[in-house]
Amino acid sequence: MQITWSEQRGGIGWEQLAALYRAAPLGNKNAADLDIVFSNSRFCCFAHDGGRLVAAGRVLADGLDCAYLCDIAVLPSHQGMGLGREIVARLVAQSRSHAKIILYAVPGREPFYARLGFLPMTAAMAIFQNPVSAIARGYLRDA
Repeated sequence: MQITWSEQRGGIGWEQLAALYRAAPLGNKNAADLDIVFSNSRFCCFAHDGGRLVAAGRVLADGLDCAYLCDIAVLPSHQGMGLGREIVARLVAQSRSHAKIILYAVPGREPFYARLGFLPMTAAMAIFQNPVSAIARGYLRDA
């Protein structure tokens, strides 16, 4: 395994990233949408193994108060090798100047992020485009 790291969006194969998200699994996100959301993110991190995209993550941030880590994904074939931990560490390091760093995680992955220093929030709430699906997938609780 020869991992190379990048924080640059240029040269990213958005179709490869879409395939990574499906495999991780973080859902079915199309390549054009991923290009938009990563281009509008303040920080990004990508890991390649021999030219193949195997892990990615991004941060939405305002430059001072709030940074939001999201879309942390690692190919199943590369999970358990520390890539997810390294992606989070790199994104947290880039976000350190912010007063708070918030993480949005796949339900069930909370223990992984707790080991990296994240604590549960008591007052987080959300509006999803498809709340029925979000409730079924464990992202929201019915009020």
